[in-house]
Amino acid sequence: MSEELPQSEEGGRETVDEARATDADAWATACAEDLAAEKARRRTQYGPPPGSAAEELRRLVDTVADKLSGLQSPLLGAVAGPAAQQVVKQVVQQAKSAVEPVIERNPDVFDHLAAAGTELLAAYRSAVQAQERRWTTRDNDPRDLDEPRDGKGDEPGPGERIDLD
Repeated sequence: MSEELPQSEEGGRETVDEARATDADAWATACAEDLAAEKARRRTQYGPPPGSAAEELRRLVDTVADKLSGLQSPLLGAVAGPAAQQVVKQVVQQAKSAVEPVIERNPDVFDHLAAAGTELLAAYRSAVQAQERRWTTRDNDPRDLDEPRDGKGDEPGPGERIDLD
């Protein structure tokens, strides 16, 4: 096999490495286009994908903060209402300022925690299903439903059977 390809229209020669690089670029471009098309198809079919666990936690904190800030306290009355709301807003802002740096520094930790939670849930579900299966498939011997036995009766024992006829 030759290390060079036939001459191109410009009259120059491309080496095999250049051709392979061009093919690799074309392959990467085609793959990227296919992936983008598949992502667009899935977005239209299923909606936007969920974000990472860190993004979801950030959204949860923001939602809870908005809800807490908007609460009106009927217990405190009209006089203490604005002051109480200000205190709630300060507490919410302090909580957000404490949580935000943790999320920024360790976004992967929340993904790992979410994965661990999913695994624990799967293990629990498996254990419960196995126990339920044992409960529902147990052979129900009609003798088990009778009153408990005292050791005398139809069960074979160490002695011999005596015919009384």
